[in-house]
Amino acid sequence: MPRTSNCFHGSASVWYWIRRHPYSTVSKCMYPVDQSEYNNLKSAIEKLTLNDSSVTVHRDSSVALGAGWRLGFLGLLHMEVFNQRLEQEYNASVILTAPTVPYKAVLSSAKLIKAHRKEEITIINPTEFPDKSAVAEYLEPTVTGTIITPEEHIGKIITLCQSRRAVQKDLVYIDAHRVMMKYLFPLNEIVVDFYDALKSLSSGYASFDYEDAGYQAADLVKMDILLNGKAVEELITIVHNEKVYKVGKVLCERLKDIIPRQMFEITIQAAVGSKIIARETVKAYRKNVLAKCYGGDISRKMKLLKRQAEGKKKLRKIGNVEVPKDAFISVLKRQPDT
Repeated sequence: MPRTSNCFHGSASVWYWIRRHPYSTVSKCMYPVDQSEYNNLKSAIEKLTLNDSSVTVHRDSSVALGAGWRLGFLGLLHMEVFNQRLEQEYNASVILTAPTVPYKAVLSSAKLIKAHRKEEITIINPTEFPDKSAVAEYLEPTVTGTIITPEEHIGKIITLCQSRRAVQKDLVYIDAHRVMMKYLFPLNEIVVDFYDALKSLSSGYASFDYEDAGYQAADLVKMDILLNGKAVEELITIVHNEKVYKVGKVLCERLKDIIPRQMFEITIQAAVGSKIIARETVKAYRKNVLAKCYGGDISRKMKLLKRQAEGKKKLRKIGNVEVPKDAFISVLKRQPDT
């Protein structure tokens, strides 16, 4: 059987949707690998946006990654083309965070409505996600996705779509061997790696196309990642409430593998508000302070161990936890769907 065409990145319907919807649907933060290259990267972005006014650019800064920008794109294809041009034409070396989508919140707080001068606000940066007590409902962007696949892959693809909170709208046979499925997807569930997972499950034969389906109400929460009780702004994530425990556990486990060990213990926690939903611990390096104690009173050994514990406790209070730059990308990548 010949391979089905790849509709996801180049179909006419995607371009038609982009032309009809001249606003950002996907955004990501961009930082120079070396802050000394900031001005060169700024110049490159300005030159590219002269020819593409649909890219929105806002200055951004991060304690861990330095000065950078939050860029908004019309879609996944638009984002990939921009990144490739930046790399190929200007030889830019950048750090890119995982792509995010704009959410909306219908405000119920009179104070916030007065401050924003409107009842409905768009949330591009997860750090600006308003508290649930001030919101009537949250809205997330959705798309209608069309998948064409050989019939032998139907079961695995249905499982994949269900894991991404998709709602099936239609399933029809277009010939003796191929099936067309239509799903309503939350846009956030497909922007990172859905297409790669689909191709992997179908041995490359499935195609995927999508079009805008507007915003729908969703039960969303803001999840913070805490290192020794301090929130890491770069790792704040907006998650659907039914997946918050799974996502929090995965992020904590990945950070545990990435963060280097220190002379003090590092506690990694995922929190929603004041509630801790997942926790991992990076053990401290341990020096054997009893190595030269060859007997004697047990109280001497206990005194040495107590002094060591107090020193580690003090280090934990004053020590800074350094998160490697590549962690901000790798920890937000999904694990393969099962």
